[in-house]
Amino acid sequence: MSNGFSYLIPLPPAAIDPRFEVHQDTRAFYDEVQRRQAHTDHCRWYAQIAAQHRQELAQMQGELNPLQWFYRR
Repeated sequence: MSNGFSYLIPLPPAAIDPRFEVHQDTRAFYDEVQRRQAHTDHCRWYAQIAAQHRQELAQMQGELNPLQWFYRR
């Protein structure tokens, strides 16, 4: 291909040693496990913070609000 278009033709994939494929699959599996664990941890943290905020809101709603006197609501 001397016409300058040789870069458009994809090269055939090189032969890969099966041990590398096993390593890549293993690494991908552990990365997926780590991502799922991080997501689970985040969901647990979010639920805990949401419960804390609900408690704080209930506490704040029970307190006396002096600005209500000015706004008459």
